[in-house]
Amino acid sequence: MNVIEINHLTKYYGKHRGIEDVSFSVADGEIFGFIGPNGSGKSTTIRTLLSLIYPTSGTATIFGKDCIKYGKEIRQHIGYLPSEVFYYENMKVIDVLKYSASFYEHVNLRRIETLAGTLDLDLHKRIDDLSYGNKKKVGIVQGLLHEPKLIILDEPTSGLDPLMQQKFFELIQNENKKGATVLFSSHILTEVQKMCARVAIIKDGTIIKVENIHNLRENNYKKFTLEFKGPLNLSCFKFDGITNMSQDEKTLHFLFRGDINKVISSLQGQVLQNMLVEEPTLEEIFIHYYQKED
Repeated sequence: MNVIEINHLTKYYGKHRGIEDVSFSVADGEIFGFIGPNGSGKSTTIRTLLSLIYPTSGTATIFGKDCIKYGKEIRQHIGYLPSEVFYYENMKVIDVLKYSASFYEHVNLRRIETLAGTLDLDLHKRIDDLSYGNKKKVGIVQGLLHEPKLIILDEPTSGLDPLMQQKFFELIQNENKKGATVLFSSHILTEVQKMCARVAIIKDGTIIKVENIHNLRENNYKKFTLEFKGPLNLSCFKFDGITNMSQDEKTLHFLFRGDINKVISSLQGQVLQNMLVEEPTLEEIFIHYYQKED
């Protein structure tokens, strides 16, 4: 069963493109990555899912229900952490969170204390006295206090220090183990690689790839590092399948997709000092897709 279904979703702001023909699905219990640089359309897609904005065309459903028609009902079961959070600055943290809890049915207020303890958040401080990172913690607690079935995260770790980021990841993974589905939107690819099994890559408002991370890294590409004893003969490496080539003195780096025997054959007559073949990082694959589209 898919918790999220997006089909040909398009949003224009007048003549300006927001997103165009976006389609992907998120399965029940999945942590799904949604990656792209700032301005690529991630937030527009998410805001449409939350019925904060209405699409120009296309459809989106959550729990099998239309996001626009049943938006109020659906949001009872969604936890949302936006990229930036804003609150009434004169209120105390606990008052903000209790007010947020009042919008949902059957919230156990002890859960607020538990989440705040995990994130080392002082519930009795005023919002105005909090750092940006601590305001982000308020947003995390607010998004999780009602034990949502679907968690939507938009650039969730900005403002958090590395230790708190790790606590946050553990918290989300624990919610996922309890049954929550997660849509994880970010431009920080190492985070997505750590958390997600599948990703959708978006560029200029359009999905350019939906793929299993394992397949992206292992089946499609290999990362080669070739260190030579003598001069490089780059003409030997001009064949299909090689991308992202760079040279550092006598060392050659590139991604390769295809039969690796082609690479081995191209080395005949050249003297190698060392050769390393490994899986590329998600970031290297991501850059490859963007350069390929360009």
